[in-house]
Amino acid sequence: MPPEPRAPAKAPPPGAVDAHVHLVAGCDEYALWDGRVENPAPGPTLDGWLALFREHLDTLGLTRAVIVHSILYGTDNSVTVEAVRRMGGVARGVGLLPDGATEAQIDQFTDWNMDAVRLNYVHGGVLTWDGARAMAPALAERGLHIQMLCHADRHMADIAADVRALPCPVVFDHVAWPSDGLDPNGSGIDTLCGLLADGHAFVKLSALYRMCDAPYTDADALVSRLIAANPERCLWASDWPHLMLNGTAMPDAAALLDAFDRVVPDDATRTRILCDTPANLFRF
Repeated sequence: MPPEPRAPAKAPPPGAVDAHVHLVAGCDEYALWDGRVENPAPGPTLDGWLALFREHLDTLGLTRAVIVHSILYGTDNSVTVEAVRRMGGVARGVGLLPDGATEAQIDQFTDWNMDAVRLNYVHGGVLTWDGARAMAPALAERGLHIQMLCHADRHMADIAADVRALPCPVVFDHVAWPSDGLDPNGSGIDTLCGLLADGHAFVKLSALYRMCDAPYTDADALVSRLIAANPERCLWASDWPHLMLNGTAMPDAAALLDAFDRVVPDDATRTRILCDTPANLFRF
């Protein structure tokens, strides 16, 4: 369970978006995927989780959010679809589709207020890069995009040319999660910054707690470089409620927002990253 939320040192601007959270539910409510690597922690029903989520948003001063479907549930997007529905107009969704998804399945995505399909190179999943490339024209026609969890040092060089050629943008989760450390000049980071600068990709300034310890100063130089590459292609997110920790310490979401505020260069850029860019990308 996430800790009791607290307010950040500096309140976000009105309309701020938490661009990456997950919603789970009691094990008896929604079927878990047979291929999952773990079970969600014991906890409340979906209604209970939504109450905790609203408290998280209210305490941090955030008003909108993007709910990302967890691989724990595979391609059954039901828990995420229902969470988006119950949150009303303040939430949008990112879901999972398999290779070879039909036009009808993608149309259903738009009906569910989903804005992207997620590809997971880190934990595995149901969609391959080839499948995502094949799906990209249909996504672009509907104003959708691809969201990808990868390791910059392992994957960026292999996919960069494809990313530039795709008809829809790619959003890289969690500062593209370099597995070789948070060096701002590390392997794959130059390529990522080029994709950002040229408008071919977005990056979420999120999940620093998976790569370094609080107060996350080890990530300052990398986050600063990504913002400098193109602040209009950056988003901030908490990754609440911090699933699949794999031994990592449970973070304090306010500390993650404080870490972002520590390196953002000015209030206009802060508003662009917290409000304007996610509002445009996720069609709030």
